[in-house]
Amino acid sequence: MTPQLDVIGIVVTDMSASIAFYRRLGLDFPAGSEERPHAEAALPNGFRLTLDTEATIKSFHPTWQPPTSAGRVGLAFRCVDPAEVDAVYTAIVDAGYHGEMKPWDAFWGQRYAVIQDPDGNGIDLYAALPATD
Repeated sequence: MTPQLDVIGIVVTDMSASIAFYRRLGLDFPAGSEERPHAEAALPNGFRLTLDTEATIKSFHPTWQPPTSAGRVGLAFRCVDPAEVDAVYTAIVDAGYHGEMKPWDAFWGQRYAVIQDPDGNGIDLYAALPATD
Protein backbone atom coordinates (compact mmCIF):
# COMPACT_ATOMS: atom_id res chain seq x y z
CA MET A 1 0.00 0.00 0.00
CA THR A 2 1.18 3.52 -0.80
CA PRO A 3 0.16 6.36 1.53
CA GLN A 4 -2.08 8.97 -0.09
CA LEU A 5 -1.79 12.67 0.59
CA ASP A 6 -5.18 13.70 1.98
CA VAL A 7 -4.79 16.74 4.22
CA ILE A 8 -2.81 19.96 4.19
CA GLY A 9 -2.71 21.26 7.74
CA ILE A 10 -1.75 24.63 9.13
CA VAL A 11 -1.23 25.51 12.80
CA VAL A 12 -2.75 28.92 13.47
CA THR A 13 -2.43 31.48 16.22
CA ASP A 14 -5.93 32.94 15.84
CA MET A 15 -8.59 30.63 14.38
CA SER A 16 -11.10 33.40 13.71
CA ALA A 17 -8.58 35.53 11.81
CA SER A 18 -7.39 32.55 9.78
CA ILE A 19 -10.91 31.41 8.89
CA ALA A 20 -11.77 34.94 7.73
CA PHE A 21 -8.62 35.09 5.59
CA TYR A 22 -9.11 31.73 3.87
CA ARG A 23 -12.81 32.38 3.31
CA ARG A 24 -11.77 35.50 1.36
CA LEU A 25 -9.87 33.14 -0.91
CA GLY A 26 -13.00 31.08 -1.50
CA LEU A 27 -12.55 28.22 0.96
CA ASP A 28 -15.76 26.98 2.54
CA PHE A 29 -15.36 26.43 6.26
CA PRO A 30 -18.57 25.43 8.06
CA ALA A 31 -20.42 28.07 10.06
CA GLY A 32 -19.08 28.25 13.60
CA SER A 33 -15.58 27.09 12.65
CA GLU A 34 -14.19 30.30 14.15
CA GLU A 35 -15.13 29.02 17.61
CA ARG A 36 -13.52 25.60 17.27
CA PRO A 37 -9.95 24.45 17.88
CA HIS A 38 -9.95 22.46 14.61
CA ALA A 39 -11.55 23.38 11.29
CA GLU A 40 -11.44 21.93 7.83
CA ALA A 41 -12.53 22.85 4.35
CA ALA A 42 -13.00 20.35 1.54
CA LEU A 43 -11.06 21.31 -1.57
CA PRO A 44 -12.29 20.65 -5.12
CA ASN A 45 -9.46 18.19 -5.81
CA GLY A 46 -10.45 15.92 -2.92
CA PHE A 47 -7.89 17.24 -0.45
CA ARG A 48 -8.82 19.00 2.78
CA LEU A 49 -7.24 22.08 4.28
CA THR A 50 -7.25 21.90 8.06
CA LEU A 51 -6.54 24.60 10.59
CA ASP A 52 -5.59 23.76 14.18
CA THR A 53 -4.92 26.20 16.98
CA GLU A 54 -1.58 26.09 18.75
CA ALA A 55 -3.44 24.93 21.89
CA THR A 56 -4.86 21.96 19.97
CA ILE A 57 -1.42 20.83 18.88
CA LYS A 58 -0.03 21.27 22.40
CA SER A 59 -2.90 19.16 23.78
CA PHE A 60 -1.41 16.02 22.22
CA HIS A 61 2.18 17.17 21.68
CA PRO A 62 3.03 19.06 24.88
CA THR A 63 6.61 19.89 23.88
CA TRP A 64 5.60 21.40 20.51
CA GLN A 65 6.79 24.95 19.96
CA PRO A 66 5.68 27.29 17.19
CA PRO A 67 8.29 27.89 14.51
CA THR A 68 10.50 30.90 15.09
CA SER A 69 9.91 32.15 11.57
CA ALA A 70 6.91 32.19 9.26
CA GLY A 71 6.84 30.78 5.79
CA ARG A 72 7.14 27.09 6.58
CA VAL A 73 4.13 26.24 4.47
CA GLY A 74 3.32 27.53 1.03
CA LEU A 75 -0.06 27.45 -0.65
CA ALA A 76 -0.82 28.60 -4.18
CA PHE A 77 -4.23 29.60 -5.49
CA ARG A 78 -4.77 29.39 -9.26
CA CYS A 79 -6.84 32.25 -10.66
CA VAL A 80 -8.78 32.11 -13.92
CA ASP A 81 -6.78 34.90 -15.56
CA PRO A 82 -4.24 37.64 -14.81
CA ALA A 83 -6.98 40.17 -14.02
CA GLU A 84 -8.26 37.92 -11.25
CA VAL A 85 -4.77 37.79 -9.70
CA ASP A 86 -4.81 41.59 -9.54
CA ALA A 87 -8.38 41.74 -8.22
CA VAL A 88 -7.87 39.13 -5.50
CA TYR A 89 -4.58 40.68 -4.40
CA THR A 90 -6.20 44.13 -4.17
CA ALA A 91 -9.23 42.81 -2.27
CA ILE A 92 -7.07 40.96 0.27
CA VAL A 93 -4.72 43.91 0.83
CA ASP A 94 -7.65 46.35 1.03
CA ALA A 95 -9.14 44.08 3.73
CA GLY A 96 -6.03 44.74 5.83
CA TYR A 97 -3.87 41.71 5.08
CA HIS A 98 -0.20 42.01 4.14
CA GLY A 99 0.75 42.02 0.49
CA GLU A 100 4.22 40.49 0.28
CA MET A 101 4.73 40.80 -3.48
CA LYS A 102 2.55 42.92 -5.76
CA PRO A 103 1.24 41.25 -8.95
CA TRP A 104 3.77 41.07 -11.74
CA ASP A 105 4.32 39.22 -14.99
CA ALA A 106 6.79 36.51 -14.05
CA PHE A 107 9.37 35.29 -16.51
CA TRP A 108 7.98 31.74 -16.26
CA GLY A 109 4.72 32.83 -17.92
CA GLN A 110 2.40 33.63 -15.03
CA ARG A 111 0.82 36.69 -13.46
CA TYR A 112 2.07 36.14 -9.93
CA ALA A 113 1.60 37.73 -6.51
CA VAL A 114 2.14 36.80 -2.86
CA ILE A 115 0.00 37.72 0.13
CA GLN A 116 0.43 36.60 3.73
CA ASP A 117 -2.06 34.80 5.92
CA PRO A 118 -2.49 35.99 9.54
CA ASP A 119 0.44 33.82 10.67
CA GLY A 120 2.82 35.17 8.03
CA ASN A 121 2.70 32.22 5.62
CA GLY A 122 3.17 33.21 2.00
CA ILE A 123 0.10 32.52 -0.14
CA ASP A 124 0.71 32.65 -3.88
CA LEU A 125 -1.83 33.86 -6.42
CA TYR A 126 -1.17 32.99 -10.05
CA ALA A 127 -2.67 32.70 -13.51
CA ALA A 128 -1.20 31.85 -16.88
CA LEU A 129 -0.29 34.84 -19.01
CA PRO A 130 -1.74 34.95 -22.51
CA ALA A 131 0.49 33.30 -25.08
CA THR A 132 2.52 35.73 -27.16
CA ASP A 133 3.48 35.00 -30.74
